[in-house]
Amino acid sequence: MFFCIIKCLYKTSYLYEVFHVAFLFVQSQQNRGRRGQSGRKSGVPVKHGREENSPLHRCEFWKLSTFEGKTSFGMSVFNLGNAIMGSGILGLAYAMANTGVILFLFLLTAVAGLSSYSIHLLLKSSGVVGIRAYEQLGYRAFGTPGKMAAGIAITLQNIGAMSSYLYIVKYEFPLVIQAFLGVDNEWFLNGNYLVVIVSVCVITPLALMKQLGYLGYTSGFSLSCMVFFLISVSPAAPTAYTIPILAFAFVCHPEVLPIYTELRNPTKKKMQHVSNISIAVMYIMYFLAALFGYLTFYGKVEAELLHTYSRIDPYDTLILCVRLAVLTAVTLTVPIVLFPVRRAIQQMLFPNKTFYWPRHIAIAVSLLTCINLLVIFAPNILGIFGVIGATSAPCLIFIFPAVFYIRIVPKEDEPMRSTPKILAACFACLGFLFMIMSLSFIIIDWTTGSSNSGSGH
Repeated sequence: MFFCIIKCLYKTSYLYEVFHVAFLFVQSQQNRGRRGQSGRKSGVPVKHGREENSPLHRCEFWKLSTFEGKTSFGMSVFNLGNAIMGSGILGLAYAMANTGVILFLFLLTAVAGLSSYSIHLLLKSSGVVGIRAYEQLGYRAFGTPGKMAAGIAITLQNIGAMSSYLYIVKYEFPLVIQAFLGVDNEWFLNGNYLVVIVSVCVITPLALMKQLGYLGYTSGFSLSCMVFFLISVSPAAPTAYTIPILAFAFVCHPEVLPIYTELRNPTKKKMQHVSNISIAVMYIMYFLAALFGYLTFYGKVEAELLHTYSRIDPYDTLILCVRLAVLTAVTLTVPIVLFPVRRAIQQMLFPNKTFYWPRHIAIAVSLLTCINLLVIFAPNILGIFGVIGATSAPCLIFIFPAVFYIRIVPKEDEPMRSTPKILAACFACLGFLFMIMSLSFIIIDWTTGSSNSGSGH
């Protein structure tokens, strides 16, 4: 049945693509002719901000100028909010327990503000050159090395995120089934089997969607589940993992440009509003979830908040409903996070290829297979947060947006000694400092044996 559905999707989408691409090609040729005539009449050469004769430029500019976004403002907020929100919310109470409320609030506010600023840099760089792909901004700034660096960082970051989401499914889903059914030692209580089943039955069909905007409804439902989690967890010396966990909690940058591309009537100002609203909503949810979890358990909170609650009464109805809500939320977030990884792989391996269903499906299935294998053998959720957050997150939040901005924005518009570029340079330096500091602390924590990694699962 599943393969029949895929076959039908393939056939109908293929016929649609043939006619749609033909229409867009004719339309783009007419627009190009009008632009050329206008340029010749005015004596101004026609330029689009990149090497006009390169095949990569022609391909990207044609796709950008002819693609019409259809995703509403609200759905875009849902998608970006869902991309921000994830299993990181389960580790924030642990971070607050190790920093205190005041320092945690300061760090959370700082990371949220810096994330919003870095999105501003991305959108401005995108507007200058007319590119809405993170990897192509890297190509425009530094050539092939820049594109590869951006693609690898996105791949590592989002694979780490998807692994952490499925890791929760692996350890929480068996407990929920066991509590509801009252059975023991059954094959379907094996977390490894459940991860594969959830990936095949739920995640794969959603991940095969052609456009990210189609997932707006599932993103809204996912955020609703996390709101229920937030309501339910209300209460009756900093570690090496605190800052990486906070940075990981606000990484949404690989999804920003794809969502911008599919936004209806897109403008930089409109997309910045989408980003600011999404970050503000998640900022409030993160702080309240961390605060309620911390006030309930204080210093006894574990790296994953749900396991701390399970110590009270693992069969409590409310706790089981909260577990189920979190499972639903993180499961529906995986397809959102998978889209930028697939796009990064396509940009790195098939840069000049048009959309092709078999390749689209093959990349998604291969990614989910690799992630399932990683989840089955992953050691601890806190280790995933710490290492991935300390490496790829600084690149995507701080370093890449800043250096792309400095390289792409023309010196005629903003000289190298202008205030915006000086701030961008400081922003990149902050990213390098953050990466070195976090990795150093984590290595020291591991070597001294003071890590709490063994306290999780």
